[in-house]
Amino acid sequence: MKVKIITDSAADLPKDLLQKYDIDVIPLCVYDTATEEEYLDGVTLQPDELFRHMQEGTVYKTSLPAYESIHTTLAAYAQKQIPCMYLAFSSELSGTYQSAVLITDEIKEVYPEADIDVVNTKCASIGQGLVVLKAAEMAGKGISKKEIMNDTVLYANQMEHIFTVGDLQYLVRGGRVSKVAGFIGGLLNIKPILHVEDGKLIPIEKLRGRKKVLQRMVALMGERSEDLENQTIGISHGNDLESAYALKEMITETFGCQTFVINSIGAAVGAHAGPGTLAMFFQNDTKNL
Repeated sequence: MKVKIITDSAADLPKDLLQKYDIDVIPLCVYDTATEEEYLDGVTLQPDELFRHMQEGTVYKTSLPAYESIHTTLAAYAQKQIPCMYLAFSSELSGTYQSAVLITDEIKEVYPEADIDVVNTKCASIGQGLVVLKAAEMAGKGISKKEIMNDTVLYANQMEHIFTVGDLQYLVRGGRVSKVAGFIGGLLNIKPILHVEDGKLIPIEKLRGRKKVLQRMVALMGERSEDLENQTIGISHGNDLESAYALKEMITETFGCQTFVINSIGAAVGAHAGPGTLAMFFQNDTKNL
Protein backbone atom coordinates (compact mmCIF):
# COMPACT_ATOMS: atom_id res chain seq x y z
CA MET A 1 0.00 0.00 0.00
CA LYS A 2 1.28 3.49 -0.87
CA VAL A 3 2.72 5.40 2.07
CA LYS A 4 0.92 8.66 2.90
CA ILE A 5 3.24 11.63 3.47
CA ILE A 6 2.23 14.31 5.96
CA THR A 7 4.04 17.45 7.09
CA ASP A 8 3.29 20.77 8.78
CA SER A 9 3.12 24.28 7.39
CA ALA A 10 6.71 25.08 8.42
CA ALA A 11 7.79 23.17 5.27
CA ASP A 12 6.80 26.21 3.16
CA LEU A 13 6.11 24.16 0.02
CA PRO A 14 4.24 25.70 -2.94
CA LYS A 15 0.62 24.60 -3.21
CA ASP A 16 1.11 23.09 -6.67
CA LEU A 17 3.72 20.65 -5.33
CA LEU A 18 1.54 19.74 -2.35
CA GLN A 19 -1.27 18.89 -4.76
CA LYS A 20 0.98 17.08 -7.23
CA TYR A 21 2.33 14.72 -4.57
CA ASP A 22 -0.87 14.55 -2.48
CA ILE A 23 0.87 15.77 0.68
CA ASP A 24 -1.22 16.60 3.75
CA VAL A 25 -0.24 19.77 5.63
CA ILE A 26 -1.04 20.43 9.29
CA PRO A 27 -1.01 24.20 9.98
CA LEU A 28 0.98 25.74 12.81
CA CYS A 29 -0.69 28.51 14.79
CA VAL A 30 0.24 32.19 14.66
CA TYR A 31 -1.23 34.88 16.89
CA ASP A 32 -1.18 38.65 17.14
CA THR A 33 0.32 39.53 20.53
CA ALA A 34 -1.73 42.74 20.81
CA THR A 35 -5.18 41.37 20.01
CA GLU A 36 -4.42 37.72 20.94
CA GLU A 37 -6.29 36.72 17.78
CA GLU A 38 -5.10 33.31 16.56
CA TYR A 39 -4.56 32.31 12.93
CA LEU A 40 -3.72 29.14 11.05
CA ASP A 41 -0.54 29.40 9.00
CA GLY A 42 -1.41 29.38 5.30
CA VAL A 43 -5.12 28.97 5.99
CA THR A 44 -6.42 32.07 7.76
CA LEU A 45 -3.15 34.03 7.55
CA GLN A 46 -1.10 34.31 4.37
CA PRO A 47 2.58 35.34 4.28
CA ASP A 48 2.09 38.62 2.40
CA GLU A 49 -0.48 39.74 4.96
CA LEU A 50 1.80 38.77 7.86
CA PHE A 51 4.80 40.63 6.45
CA ARG A 52 2.75 43.73 5.70
CA HIS A 53 1.46 43.87 9.27
CA MET A 54 4.94 43.20 10.68
CA GLN A 55 6.29 46.18 8.75
CA GLU A 56 3.47 48.23 10.27
CA GLY A 57 4.56 47.18 13.77
CA THR A 58 2.46 44.11 14.55
CA VAL A 59 4.29 41.50 16.63
CA TYR A 60 3.37 37.87 16.07
CA LYS A 61 4.09 34.76 18.11
CA THR A 62 3.70 31.16 17.05
CA SER A 63 2.64 27.90 18.61
CA LEU A 64 2.52 24.28 17.54
CA PRO A 65 -0.47 22.91 15.63
CA ALA A 66 -3.67 22.36 17.57
CA TYR A 67 -4.02 18.93 19.16
CA GLU A 68 -7.17 18.31 17.10
CA SER A 69 -5.38 19.06 13.82
CA ILE A 70 -2.68 16.48 14.41
CA HIS A 71 -4.98 13.89 15.97
CA THR A 72 -7.67 14.12 13.29
CA THR A 73 -5.17 13.80 10.46
CA LEU A 74 -3.23 10.84 11.88
CA ALA A 75 -6.25 9.00 13.27
CA ALA A 76 -7.96 9.07 9.88
CA TYR A 77 -5.14 7.05 8.32
CA ALA A 78 -4.90 4.73 11.32
CA GLN A 79 -8.59 3.97 11.02
CA LYS A 80 -8.20 3.19 7.30
CA GLN A 81 -5.01 1.16 7.98
CA ILE A 82 -3.01 3.35 5.60
CA PRO A 83 0.71 3.58 6.46
CA CYS A 84 1.83 7.17 6.95
CA MET A 85 4.87 9.28 7.79
CA TYR A 86 4.69 12.68 9.44
CA LEU A 87 7.82 14.71 8.63
CA ALA A 88 7.89 17.38 11.33
CA PHE A 89 9.44 20.80 11.89
CA SER A 90 12.75 20.69 13.80
CA SER A 91 12.27 19.79 17.47
CA GLU A 92 14.84 22.48 18.37
CA LEU A 93 12.59 25.19 16.94
CA SER A 94 9.11 23.93 17.82
CA GLY A 95 7.26 21.47 20.03
CA THR A 96 5.43 20.08 16.99
CA TYR A 97 7.48 16.88 16.75
CA GLN A 98 7.10 16.03 20.44
CA SER A 99 3.36 16.69 20.30
CA ALA A 100 2.96 14.46 17.25
CA VAL A 101 4.83 11.63 18.98
CA LEU A 102 2.56 11.82 22.04
CA ILE A 103 -0.56 11.94 19.88
CA THR A 104 0.65 8.97 17.83
CA ASP A 105 1.04 6.96 21.04
CA GLU A 106 -2.55 7.84 21.98
CA ILE A 107 -3.83 6.77 18.57
CA LYS A 108 -2.00 3.45 18.78
CA GLU A 109 -3.81 2.70 22.03
CA VAL A 110 -7.05 2.79 20.04
CA TYR A 111 -5.64 1.36 16.81
CA PRO A 112 -2.77 -0.98 17.87
CA GLU A 113 -2.01 -1.88 14.25
CA ALA A 114 -1.65 1.74 13.15
CA ASP A 115 1.41 2.19 10.94
CA ILE A 116 2.44 5.76 11.81
CA ASP A 117 5.97 7.13 12.02
CA VAL A 118 6.90 10.65 13.08
CA VAL A 119 10.25 11.94 11.81
CA ASN A 120 12.12 14.84 13.37
CA THR A 121 13.57 16.38 10.22
CA LYS A 122 15.67 18.89 12.20
CA CYS A 123 14.93 21.14 9.25
CA ALA A 124 12.85 24.25 8.58
CA SER A 125 11.18 26.06 5.70
CA ILE A 126 12.03 24.67 2.27
CA GLY A 127 14.87 22.67 3.83
CA GLN A 128 12.09 20.68 5.49
CA GLY A 129 10.08 20.94 2.29
CA LEU A 130 12.77 19.28 0.17
CA VAL A 131 12.89 16.40 2.65
CA VAL A 132 9.12 16.05 2.36
CA LEU A 133 9.32 16.07 -1.45
CA LYS A 134 12.00 13.37 -1.35
CA ALA A 135 9.72 11.13 0.72
CA ALA A 136 6.67 11.91 -1.43
CA GLU A 137 8.50 11.10 -4.66
CA MET A 138 9.61 7.75 -3.25
CA ALA A 139 6.12 7.01 -1.93
CA GLY A 140 4.67 7.77 -5.36
CA LYS A 141 6.93 5.11 -6.85
CA GLY A 142 5.61 2.51 -4.41
CA ILE A 143 8.90 2.19 -2.53
CA SER A 144 8.70 0.46 0.85
CA LYS A 145 8.22 2.52 3.98
CA LYS A 146 11.43 1.23 5.51
CA GLU A 147 13.46 2.39 2.52
CA ILE A 148 11.69 5.76 2.47
CA MET A 149 12.45 6.20 6.16
CA ASN A 150 16.14 5.36 5.74
CA ASP A 151 16.69 7.58 2.71
CA THR A 152 14.64 10.45 4.12
CA VAL A 153 16.49 10.57 7.44
CA LEU A 154 19.86 10.60 5.65
CA TYR A 155 18.62 13.30 3.25
CA ALA A 156 17.39 15.40 6.18
CA ASN A 157 20.70 15.02 8.03
CA GLN A 158 22.55 16.30 4.96
CA MET A 159 20.30 19.30 4.37
CA GLU A 160 22.10 22.64 4.56
CA HIS A 161 20.23 25.83 5.50
CA ILE A 162 22.01 29.12 4.89
CA PHE A 163 20.08 32.34 5.31
CA THR A 164 20.10 36.02 6.11
CA VAL A 165 17.47 38.45 7.37
CA GLY A 166 16.38 41.90 6.28
CA ASP A 167 16.24 43.37 9.78
CA LEU A 168 18.03 42.10 12.87
CA GLN A 169 15.21 43.41 15.09
CA TYR A 170 13.03 40.42 14.22
CA LEU A 171 15.76 38.06 15.45
CA VAL A 172 16.12 40.23 18.56
CA ARG A 173 12.43 39.69 19.34
CA GLY A 174 12.94 35.97 19.00
CA GLY A 175 15.97 36.04 21.29
CA ARG A 176 18.43 35.11 18.53
CA VAL A 177 20.66 38.18 18.91
CA SER A 178 21.08 40.77 21.68
CA LYS A 179 19.23 44.09 21.62
CA VAL A 180 22.53 45.97 21.43
CA ALA A 181 23.72 43.88 18.47
CA GLY A 182 20.40 44.42 16.75
CA PHE A 183 20.55 48.20 17.25
CA ILE A 184 24.15 48.52 16.04
CA GLY A 185 23.52 46.15 13.15
CA GLY A 186 20.62 48.26 11.96
CA LEU A 187 22.71 51.44 12.07
CA LEU A 188 25.65 49.94 10.20
CA ASN A 189 23.65 47.90 7.68
CA ILE A 190 25.20 44.74 9.11
CA LYS A 191 23.50 41.55 7.95
CA PRO A 192 23.96 38.19 9.65
CA ILE A 193 24.45 34.89 7.88
CA LEU A 194 23.09 31.92 9.82
CA HIS A 195 22.69 28.20 9.28
CA VAL A 196 20.95 25.28 10.96
CA GLU A 197 23.11 22.85 12.90
CA ASP A 198 21.46 19.80 14.47
CA GLY A 199 18.12 21.58 14.19
CA LYS A 200 19.25 24.83 15.85
CA LEU A 201 19.82 28.29 14.37
CA ILE A 202 23.53 29.16 14.57
CA PRO A 203 25.11 32.46 13.43
CA ILE A 204 28.05 32.07 11.03
CA GLU A 205 29.17 35.56 10.02
CA LYS A 206 28.11 39.20 9.85
CA LEU A 207 28.75 41.32 6.76
CA ARG A 208 27.92 44.85 5.76
CA GLY A 209 25.60 45.20 2.78
CA ARG A 210 23.12 42.89 1.07
CA LYS A 211 25.26 42.29 -2.02
CA LYS A 212 28.23 41.04 -0.01
CA VAL A 213 25.94 38.78 2.00
CA LEU A 214 24.51 37.11 -1.12
CA GLN A 215 27.98 36.63 -2.59
CA ARG A 216 29.17 35.03 0.64
CA MET A 217 26.11 32.77 0.83
CA VAL A 218 26.87 31.44 -2.65
CA ALA A 219 30.53 30.96 -1.70
CA LEU A 220 29.49 28.98 1.39
CA MET A 221 27.36 26.82 -0.85
CA GLY A 222 30.42 25.87 -2.88
CA GLU A 223 32.40 25.16 0.29
CA ARG A 224 29.76 22.79 1.64
CA SER A 225 28.80 20.71 -1.38
CA GLU A 226 30.57 19.19 -4.37
CA ASP A 227 27.56 18.06 -6.41
CA LEU A 228 25.28 21.07 -6.72
CA GLU A 229 24.56 20.88 -10.45
CA ASN A 230 22.44 17.74 -10.09
CA GLN A 231 20.54 18.82 -6.97
CA THR A 232 17.18 20.44 -6.39
CA ILE A 233 17.97 23.76 -4.71
CA GLY A 234 15.48 25.44 -2.38
CA ILE A 235 15.11 29.20 -1.98
CA SER A 236 12.63 30.88 0.37
CA HIS A 237 12.09 34.57 0.94
CA GLY A 238 10.24 37.00 3.18
CA ASN A 239 8.23 39.03 0.66
CA ASP A 240 11.32 39.58 -1.52
CA LEU A 241 10.85 37.57 -4.70
CA GLU A 242 13.25 39.84 -6.60
CA SER A 243 16.15 38.90 -4.31
CA ALA A 244 15.15 35.24 -4.47
CA TYR A 245 15.45 35.25 -8.25
CA ALA A 246 18.70 37.21 -8.08
CA LEU A 247 20.09 34.52 -5.76
CA LYS A 248 18.85 31.84 -8.15
CA GLU A 249 20.72 33.47 -11.03
CA MET A 250 23.93 33.68 -8.98
CA ILE A 251 23.65 29.99 -8.06
CA THR A 252 22.92 28.98 -11.66
CA GLU A 253 25.82 31.00 -13.05
CA THR A 254 28.25 29.70 -10.42
CA PHE A 255 27.31 26.03 -10.20
CA GLY A 256 25.09 25.27 -13.21
CA CYS A 257 22.05 24.35 -11.09
CA GLN A 258 18.83 23.98 -13.06
CA THR A 259 16.18 22.66 -10.66
CA PHE A 260 14.81 24.96 -7.97
CA VAL A 261 11.91 25.15 -5.52
CA ILE A 262 11.23 28.82 -4.77
CA ASN A 263 8.50 30.03 -2.43
CA SER A 264 7.66 32.59 0.21
CA ILE A 265 8.43 31.77 3.80
CA GLY A 266 5.15 30.88 5.49
CA ALA A 267 3.55 32.78 8.35
CA ALA A 268 4.92 30.48 11.07
CA VAL A 269 8.57 30.80 10.02
CA GLY A 270 8.10 34.39 8.85
CA ALA A 271 6.80 35.54 12.24
CA HIS A 272 10.33 34.98 13.59
CA ALA A 273 12.51 35.67 10.55
CA GLY A 274 10.64 38.75 9.30
CA PRO A 275 10.31 40.43 5.91
CA GLY A 276 13.46 40.55 3.82
CA THR A 277 14.63 37.10 4.89
CA LEU A 278 16.39 35.12 2.18
CA ALA A 279 17.33 31.46 2.58
CA MET A 280 18.79 28.69 0.46
CA PHE A 281 18.79 24.94 0.96
CA PHE A 282 20.93 22.19 -0.58
CA GLN A 283 22.56 18.85 0.14
CA ASN A 284 25.95 18.51 1.82
CA ASP A 285 26.72 14.90 0.98
CA THR A 286 29.80 14.83 3.21
CA LYS A 287 27.73 15.14 6.40
CA ASN A 288 27.00 12.10 8.57
CA LEU A 289 28.96 9.65 6.45
